[in-house]
Formats: sequence, C-alpha cells, structure tokens
Amino acid sequence: MFDTPQGNIDKITGGKTMNIQPDLSFIKYLKGAGGDSLKKCYQCATCSVRCPLSSDEKPFPRKEMIWSSWGMKDNLVADPDVFLCHNCGDCTTYCPRGAKPSEVLGAIRAYAYTMYGWPAGLAKLATSAKNLPILIGIPVVVIFVMWLISGGMHIPSKEEFAKYGYQHFFGHWEFKWYAKNIFFIVLIMLTSVGIAAVSLYKGLTTMWKTMSDNAGIGSAYRPSITQFVTQFLWPSLVEIVQHNRFKECTTNTDRVRGHLPLMLAFIGLFIVTCWSLLKNDVIGLFLPSWHGPMLFYDPFKILANVSAIALLFGIFVLWTNRTKTEESGESSKTFYDWFLIWEIAAVGVTGLASELLRWLGLPAIGYIVYFCHLVAVMMLFLYLPYTKFAHIAYRTAAMSFEKYRESSFGKPAVEQ
Repeated sequence: MFDTPQGNIDKITGGKTMNIQPDLSFIKYLKGAGGDSLKKCYQCATCSVRCPLSSDEKPFPRKEMIWSSWGMKDNLVADPDVFLCHNCGDCTTYCPRGAKPSEVLGAIRAYAYTMYGWPAGLAKLATSAKNLPILIGIPVVVIFVMWLISGGMHIPSKEEFAKYGYQHFFGHWEFKWYAKNIFFIVLIMLTSVGIAAVSLYKGLTTMWKTMSDNAGIGSAYRPSITQFVTQFLWPSLVEIVQHNRFKECTTNTDRVRGHLPLMLAFIGLFIVTCWSLLKNDVIGLFLPSWHGPMLFYDPFKILANVSAIALLFGIFVLWTNRTKTEESGESSKTFYDWFLIWEIAAVGVTGLASELLRWLGLPAIGYIVYFCHLVAVMMLFLYLPYTKFAHIAYRTAAMSFEKYRESSFGKPAVEQ
C-alpha cells in the first residue's frame, strides 16, 4: 500500500510542523561539492527501497534528499543517518533520474566535517584543491625547520645508513637514555595528533549534543562510561571491523574488497606504532640498547611490512574503483574524495620505498624519500578531522548514537 502525500510528509518531518528557512548558500555548496545532480530528484523513493539502512519510519536517503533540496542544513549535519551511510552507491546505481544520492550525502558529510572542524581556518583550508600547495607546504616547512634545528641535516655514509637506517635523520646526541631522532619525530607527530584530537573532541561533542536535542533525548538518565563503552561503542567497533553493513550493499562490491584490507592495514600499523613508542620511549629509557631500527625478522617488522602491502593493495582497489565510477558517470570528481586517496597512497609508497632504499644501501635518495614520508604521515594526522578520513570518528559516533537512541537511555525527555 502506498502512503498518502501527507503520510510521506509526516515521515520526513516526524509529524512535526516545520518552519522551513532554505539556506541557499548551502544548496549552492552541495551542488559544487559533488551534489550537482541534486535537483534531478523527483522523490520516487527508489533510493530508500534499495538502501539497507532505510526503514518505513526513516526513509533513507529520501528524507535527506528532500532536506538537501530545501537547504535544511541544520537538520542534515545533525542527522546520524548521513554518517551511517557507507557510500556504497546502491542508491545512485538504481536512481532512474541520475540524481546520485550517494554523492549528495558525501557532499553533506564534507560540509559537516568542515563545520565541526577546529581551528576553522585549517578546516576550511582542507576543502579545496587550490589550497593543496599550502596543505603540503605546512608539514614541509615544519619538518624542514625541525631538521635544521636538530642539526641532523646530512647524508650518512653507506656504513652508517646500513647500521642505523633513518635513526639519525634528526641527528644524534650523547644522551643515551632518549634518542634525538625519536624526540623530534614524537614532537612533530604528537603535536599533529593533538590538534586533530582536540578538533575531533569538539566536533563529536557538538554533533552528539545536537543529535540528542533533535531526537528529544533528555540528560536525566545517562549511562556510565562503562555502560556506554560496553553497550554502544564496543558493539559499533566490532560491527565496523567485521564490515557487516558494507556486505549488505549489492552493486559496488569492490569497495569492500579495497576498504577491508585498508582498515586492517591501519590497525596493523597502529599496533606497530604503539610498540615502537613503547620500545623506544619507555623500555628504551631503561635499556638504551633497545634504540635502533627493528630487524627484518622482528615480528613487529613483519607486521609493519605486511600492513604496508595491504594498505597499498586496498588504496589501489579504491583508486581504480573511484576512477571507474567517475568514468561511468555514477560519481563526480571531487577533491574531498581524492585528497584522502592521495594521502594514503603517499604514505604507503614513500614508506615502502624508504624501506627498500635502506636495503639497497642508497642513503641520499633514501633520506629524501623518508623526508617525503614524514610529510605524508604528518598530513594524514594533521588534516584527519577535516577530510574524508574523519569518517572513522564520526561514523563510529553515529553508530554508537543509533544504538544509544534505541536503548532505554534514549527515551525522549518527556518520558524520563
């Protein structure tokens, strides 16, 4: 049975009377950020029929397409369904009008990441390809200046390179308890991670509060930290790792084939990074002999190399998949999508190339490539909250909120 027009409107608005104030600048942004096909939508609801996230009560992404057409920015940036979308493209493939709902949703997320980002200037900088020289220039200048300050700007001999690898990139001092190279790398990367962490904290707390307010969830009955982690956050993380929702998508299966090894690669590299910090920054304070590059047969070294190969495989699949969908007209070419692909590819290529050049005993080229690797890694961390990479935080939060909203804690304020 088909809904009446009034029934359709009630599902979109939640049965509430709405005073709509279209944000024309927001509509213009969406059309310029990949949602240029927005106005082709005539509300046939094919997208909601095909999407596994959709339900009778929440017609997704149909309601989001209506809100986008009406310029209802505030509703969209606080809509958890927007962040739950995995951008598989089923809705776009089956859309009879070529309205490309998945591209519209991607443009909404890009806008939200910028809006929630801090500092605002840095967030806005990461939105346009014309700013790419500045985006690259910031880490280049920071690392180059640190290289000058450290006094490590030199090309080692083949013997030194074979023995220490890149451990003397930022020079060497006689203070045996803490390596100079580690000090400067930690200083650079922890600062970048710190800025990203503050930005994500500000953005996530703002988004969560807005989603709660929109859902009418009160604050009188809140879960403890333990309850939140065990009932909402941890199940969401397990679901993400298993890629359960990805597997429900039917048309673009290549995204799962590329995204899963990429995610596992990041998990593996995260484990290796944690071990390296523990080995050098904690154990190394008491056992200076632990400083130095990992041996080739070290289990963590093997994990690092396997993860790097998985990362390159995953990004290659996603790169070719994105190119294919653009050529077929199913997706638009946007800086938002390609910037993250370029970043990850740069991290993987320069990382493996640095390792290979060390094995080949080519210090001059190796140091240049390693410098580029540090730049790529800093870019990935520093710009994380403002690029597509931010989905690892915002999608996790949206999935946790979805479970929270459906629990006893998520009762509307009037029921508490």
